[in-house]
Amino acid sequence: MMTRIKIQSILFLVIVVLASLCVSSIEGAGTCKASGKIRGKKPHHGHCNRENDSKCCEEGKQYNTFKCSPPVTKRTKGILTLNNFKKGGDGGASACDNKFHKDSKPVVALSTGWFNHGKRCLKHINIYGNGREVKALVVDECDSTKGCDAQHDFQPPCSNNVVDASKAVWEALGVPKNKRGLLDIHWSDA
Repeated sequence: MMTRIKIQSILFLVIVVLASLCVSSIEGAGTCKASGKIRGKKPHHGHCNRENDSKCCEEGKQYNTFKCSPPVTKRTKGILTLNNFKKGGDGGASACDNKFHKDSKPVVALSTGWFNHGKRCLKHINIYGNGREVKALVVDECDSTKGCDAQHDFQPPCSNNVVDASKAVWEALGVPKNKRGLLDIHWSDA
C-alpha cells in the first residue's frame, strides 16, 4: 500500500513537471530573439541627431539586431518612444509615403517585425497608455536590423518592441513634456 502511494505521488509530480514545461514552451512560442549584432562606430562630429534624447552609437559596443518583433495580439505590449517626423527631425522622410509629417499629427514608426515589410503602411493602430487611448497612422519603420551608420544618424538599431511616436501621440495620451521619451504601452491594429 505504501509503495503504491509513493508511485502515485511520483507519477503526479512527473505529470506536474511535464505540464509546466509544456506551458512554458507554449508561452515562449513566437518570441523574438536577436538575429545578429552590429558593432558601434563613433559618429563623425555633429552627425548623430540627439533630438528627443536619442542615443548615439558607442565605438566598439555591440548592439542587437532583430528581424522580428513579439507577436501581435489584441493588446500587444510595446515601448513608446518620441520621434520628430518633420523635415530636419530625427526621423527623416517616412518609408511609407516618402513624406515628412507634422508634430501635430498622430503618426508612428514601428519596429521592423511589426512594420511587416510595409504591410501596416498608412494603416491606423490604437495605442493605449497612461490611462488613455489614441489612434495613430503608421508612416515609417523603426529599423531593428541596421544602425550605427550615416543613413541611421549613427543611432543604434531600434529594439524589436518600439512604437516611435510623434508629439501628437504623446499629447493625446496626456504625458507631460518632462515625462516623454519611454512609456510602456499596449497597441493593436485599428
